[in-house]
Amino acid sequence: MKPERIEKQLKAASQYKDAIIGCQFSRHPYNSTLRYTRWANSLPPEKLEVQVLTSHGPTVIMPTWFCHRSVYDRVGGFTEVRKSHPEDLVFFYKHLDLGGHIRRVDEVLLIYRYHPGAMTFGISEKTIWSLRVKRLEENFILNWKSFYIWNAGKQGRQLYRSISEISRKKVKGFCDVDARKITQGYYTFEAEKQIPRPKIPIVHFNDGEPPFVICVKLDMTNGELERNIEGLGLVENVDYVIFS
Repeated sequence: MKPERIEKQLKAASQYKDAIIGCQFSRHPYNSTLRYTRWANSLPPEKLEVQVLTSHGPTVIMPTWFCHRSVYDRVGGFTEVRKSHPEDLVFFYKHLDLGGHIRRVDEVLLIYRYHPGAMTFGISEKTIWSLRVKRLEENFILNWKSFYIWNAGKQGRQLYRSISEISRKKVKGFCDVDARKITQGYYTFEAEKQIPRPKIPIVHFNDGEPPFVICVKLDMTNGELERNIEGLGLVENVDYVIFS
């Protein structure tokens, strides 16, 4: 921890008493989790309460958290169910649901050590996935008449299989940029008991229509995904949700 951390985060917390205050951080070793570190340190302030459904978890990492005591009390503390429970994500979501805010001091105030035995690696990915899917359904899909899943590959199909039957009926199709998948024409949901089994269309993203649930990892396509989103004039959490 940098010696000025408490002073600077206390100043921010005094101004934003209903917020979790994070900060930027460096990693040791310096080249650990480069994509994650870049995302957490550079996510624009206006997206700290928006881009909350990615596999990265909370938009300000828990080791940097600083908040007024009332924030902690309002949430009710951490739910320490078991070692594999993502208590930070549960707290983070509940804080947002109660109208809380997220702020970040844009200075490196913490050195975050990486090591294979860290508790974070003991968290159940299945549990985290279930929490994210539940939030996606309750906060977005419930309010939509229909939507497209942007990614006809592994993660897009996993999402389709994970959502409820009611939500699946709202899926108009998958969209992608891969000509091979688009030529395939459709995805057959083999787990469905009814006959004939549902065949979900696969189209080029230009032929889809919002809202989209985007299941493509950010910062992994040399900017192609971001350019495609921008080219369609889409607004995050209105026309699309990042679920990657």
